[in-house]
Amino acid sequence: MNIFELTRALVDIESTTDDEYEVASFLHSHLSKLAASTGGEVERMEVEPRRFNVLACWGRPVVTLSTHMDTVPPFFASREDEEFIWGRGACDAKGIIAAMVAAAEKLLAGGTTNFGLLFVVGEERNSAGAAVAARSPRGSRYLVNGEPTSNKLVLACKGALRLEVTARGRMAHSAYPELGESAIEKLLDALEAIRRVPLPQDAQLGPCTMNIGTISGGRAPNVIADEARAEILVRLVGDPAPVQEAFARAAGARAQLRELVSIPAIRLRTVDGFPTSVVPFTTDIPMFGRSWGEPLLLGPGDVHLAHTAEERIAKRELAEAAAMYADIVRKLQESGPPEQP
Repeated sequence: MNIFELTRALVDIESTTDDEYEVASFLHSHLSKLAASTGGEVERMEVEPRRFNVLACWGRPVVTLSTHMDTVPPFFASREDEEFIWGRGACDAKGIIAAMVAAAEKLLAGGTTNFGLLFVVGEERNSAGAAVAARSPRGSRYLVNGEPTSNKLVLACKGALRLEVTARGRMAHSAYPELGESAIEKLLDALEAIRRVPLPQDAQLGPCTMNIGTISGGRAPNVIADEARAEILVRLVGDPAPVQEAFARAAGARAQLRELVSIPAIRLRTVDGFPTSVVPFTTDIPMFGRSWGEPLLLGPGDVHLAHTAEERIAKRELAEAAAMYADIVRKLQESGPPEQP
């Protein structure tokens, strides 16, 4: 199965977060066949019932190539034309998986061992697979994480702060609003105040940004709402605490904030000969920490197409990525141990 065939096979297996069992089983079987003929070992790293990471190692891994198997909804199957492979996960991150597997085949064909492949669940929601993997390191000195970076090594990427904003009121008949207290109106006022909070900037990462992603509440049009809530995602360029404190002050007594996820912004190393960039999105890297070695971030695909109805990946970039992953494994293996932070 070549890199394009493998990409399409992976895309055609629905694997929305929490439903990765089928794609993980497919990869476990696929890599087990490769390992059987090349002296490798493959294991299931259990995360929770019917959810597991897939780890394949050839020797003791000095470098581990890793990305995630889950996708955002909605699922749509693959198709291809002369230039692109289309479908959910094509660039985020099933094409990346295929490129990493192709890189492993290139390395093994050239006699290179002492590397691993680690494919995890749950990146799109809470990095559950990376959290489990972080507790079971295998001695790897470098972790090359795959996300769509247009085949450029990333110098820095933003963090993420996910907050739930909840307002509470008192139910009443809508004909007598003075007898109730609208949680929806409280929430809207709190969100408007939060939107006016000045956000920090960073010379390298640019501005901190905020998105109000969901709003829900109320029981019926003729009932004063007793509860309403929203979820906010902030793309961080620094410490999350000042942002969270400023939002809480803005909301005041109208609503309460609860932290759901907090991931710091990170700065990363480069390797000679690779082009570089800075990205505004968040990855599994903070959850891994340094348990699997010093992190790097590199992958094919345009992140602007990820999570969209037009998701696709250029075949040219896939082929380039396979060669780049093989090259970076060799260079990192030759570079010796990383510097301690």
